[in-house]
Amino acid sequence: MPKVEMEISDITLSGSSSGAYAMVLGEINGSRKLPIVIGGAEAQAIAIEIEKMKASRPLTHDLFKTTLETYDIHVNEVIIYNMVEGVFFAKLLCEGGEKVKEIDCRPSDAVALAYRFGCPVYCAEEVLKMAGIGENEIVESSEESEVSKVQKPKRKQKSLELLEKDLLKAIAREDYERASRLRDEIEQRKENE
Repeated sequence: MPKVEMEISDITLSGSSSGAYAMVLGEINGSRKLPIVIGGAEAQAIAIEIEKMKASRPLTHDLFKTTLETYDIHVNEVIIYNMVEGVFFAKLLCEGGEKVKEIDCRPSDAVALAYRFGCPVYCAEEVLKMAGIGENEIVESSEESEVSKVQKPKRKQKSLELLEKDLLKAIAREDYERASRLRDEIEQRKENE
């Protein structure tokens, strides 16, 4: 099966489902993108690893990685291999001792583990042809979102000090998605000063 190496290019709120996110995988040596709708917890698990944030307690994907490593099992790669009626299918390609096994899983879990193990993420060429989008389609949707941002009413900005306090509270509550947004806003404000 021909496969294409991918990486996360964005995780954003999905406009189609309430509380859902779109994980956008980008072709490493090309311009095609593969958007996959995932849940909030999965988006948070991926974002935490990408941002190199540390949870106060192990998250499920961290626990799974530790368990696999304890038994000398390593995830060598993940592949999104099929799509049926809008549902994507992925698998982990694992190696332990002399055994190589494929474990079926959701793409969001596969990607969260791939980033923790530092292994490549692939997508079957056939899946990318069916569900991938080209660069032109991405530009159009980006322009639309920029227009909608401009039309939103401006809210009163919090002081930098209040944002930093909110960041500490978000981390304490383990709300890493909010913490990531707050950290980005703080950094952007400091750059603009």
